[in-house]
Parts: sequence; C-alpha cells; structure tokens
Amino acid sequence: MDKKQILSMVDHTLLTQTATWDEIKTICQDGIQFGTASVCIPPAFVEQAYEFVEGKIPVCTVIGFPNGYMTKETKAFEAKDALLKGAGEIDMVINLGDVKMGNYSKILDEIRALKEVCQNKVLKVIIETCLLTDQEKIKMCEVVTNSGADFIKTSTGFSTSGATFQDVELFAKYVGKDVKIKAAGGITSFEDGRKFMELGASRLGTSRLIKIMKSEEGNGY
Repeated sequence: MDKKQILSMVDHTLLTQTATWDEIKTICQDGIQFGTASVCIPPAFVEQAYEFVEGKIPVCTVIGFPNGYMTKETKAFEAKDALLKGAGEIDMVINLGDVKMGNYSKILDEIRALKEVCQNKVLKVIIETCLLTDQEKIKMCEVVTNSGADFIKTSTGFSTSGATFQDVELFAKYVGKDVKIKAAGGITSFEDGRKFMELGASRLGTSRLIKIMKSEEGNGY
C-alpha cells in the first residue's frame, strides 16, 4: 500500500479549539491536493468549508465532541444542523458514563437516532477506547453493529491517548461485517497508517501524514 492509497483513506483533521478559518481553508486545500477521503473540521466551519471546497472533497464534522455527555436530542440537533450546512459525514461521541453504568440500550437508541438524522450520510461512532476496558470495547462493537452506523472509531484525540494497534485488532475481531473501522489520534507516520490498515481500519483520522507529505521535497507521492 503506497502513500497515495493511504492518504485516500485519511480524514484530514483539524479540531483544535483555537482553529481559525485560514487554518481550516489550508486543511481543505491540502485535502483536495493530496486526495484525502474527507476533511474533518469543527461544526462552526462546516458551511464555509462546504462552499469553499465546491464538492471536491466531503466535509466531515464532529457531534457531541469531545466529551459525549450531551443529550440525545442535542446531538440530533447538532447533526441535523451540520448536514443542512453541507456536512457529508458525521463523527459522534457516545456518552461514556452510560458505558460505565451498563446503559447499552440507551447508547444504542442514541446512535440509531443519529443514524436516522444522517440517513445515507456516513455516521462514525467514537467510543474513546483509552477510557474503556476490553470488555466494554467488545460490547460497544456489538452496539455499533446493531445500530446501523457505518463506522466504529477509536478516539477523539482529546483524551489520554489515541488509536492503538491492539484496539483496531480487537474491533476487527468483534465488529459486524458491515461496520468499518476508523483509527484516530496519535497516528504520526505512514508506517503506522499502513499497519492500522493491515489490521482492519479503512479510515484514519490524522493531520500528520499531510504534514509529512508537505515537508518532502516536491510534495510528491
């Protein structure tokens, strides 16, 4: 798998609290130039980014981010608003307190509500693996599989750690055949990206790989 193939599976991401439009615009330009799967940006910039990219790349945004403890109704409103403004993909954060309390039916209901809002748009479910036990991760594979969501995603990148090879390997073992895997957070090299793909991920959330490409002479693949 060469660099171009890996980049085609990247959600080129900027979600820092201090992100400015100039930075978001650069993310969009780079995503288009290097052929990434999408750009993943804060909801406040979705409408402007959607107009800027003119259909050249999907705009992804985050819902209930990064803590996930908003109400189902709030997340549904956020998602609906983002989709109306041009988002083509939604990455939602689950309520981790519900995981710890074993309220898996409540989590399932919330994800299904978001998928109903998204309809044919891509929905990715962030479960923040660094805060869960292996048994909780396995249970969330089951919940996401039953929810109709398109992806299970490892991390926000805003907690104690990001994606690990072990977690993606676990996802691949326990998630349903129709659910794809996104590894996100802490992916700093093409070697790591290639390894995540080999273990079962079909999407990567990172900004580092584009930075590597831009630092290489000629910006070539």
